[in-house]
Amino acid sequence: MMESLRVAAEFLRKLGEPEVAVVLGSGLGDVLPLEGEQVVSFSDVPGFPRPTAPGHKGEIAVGKLGDVEVLVQRGRLHYYEGYSPEEIVFPVRTYALLGVKVLVLTNASGGIAEGLSPGDLVLIRDHINMLGFNPLRGPNPEELGPRFPDMTRAYDPRLREKAHAVARELGIDLREGVYLATMGPSYETPAEIKAFRALGADLVGMSTVPEVIAARHAGMQVLAISCVTNLAAGIAKHPLSHEEVLEIGRKKAAELGRLLQALIPKLSR
Repeated sequence: MMESLRVAAEFLRKLGEPEVAVVLGSGLGDVLPLEGEQVVSFSDVPGFPRPTAPGHKGEIAVGKLGDVEVLVQRGRLHYYEGYSPEEIVFPVRTYALLGVKVLVLTNASGGIAEGLSPGDLVLIRDHINMLGFNPLRGPNPEELGPRFPDMTRAYDPRLREKAHAVARELGIDLREGVYLATMGPSYETPAEIKAFRALGADLVGMSTVPEVIAARHAGMQVLAISCVTNLAAGIAKHPLSHEEVLEIGRKKAAELGRLLQALIPKLSR
């Protein structure tokens, strides 16, 4: 595994040596253009699987935001696509070997907490892993991180403070919540949503958590922003659909893009 990661990292090093990496989720792939960006497809990078989910481009761009070199991953891999946990976190581990110190994740989610509405942007402050797996299972690559990494502050408090400060400056309402990850691809039942709410979840989705675990294992700082694209099952008054997820993502893309463009140059300082 480590040799494959090193090969992928050396391939991406030709594009630059980014300080910050950003993963853009469902319907959000166009929110962050970079100055002088160079773009490659997932299929061009040795070892990278290609996303199959609608709304996930499957490309990587490296360029500048202000004076900070940034890598943007447009689209991600999900367990429900049939990929293994190791394949899902392969990109994040590659970025760690590339020297990335800060990982920014975005996703689309269903709103569980009272008061959430489609279109809300929510900082993730913690998560609940209901995927049924941990991407660190198996032999531990000591070159990346320790056997038993601490997850107490998986979502960096200092980065969250910066995000709130920038959101206030821009007049963007930014809330906080706990994200619960399920396996998918079926949406949750109303009974499951009631159980998740009792567990303390504010948001539900099918991604992000494996990437966070792998990033923290490798010593990266993590910030995650979720766009609520629908109310969860039993709360919404209509059937759930991926088309709705993508549509709300597109509508909120400009606001999320403004936030990320102003915030990212400040995260490596």
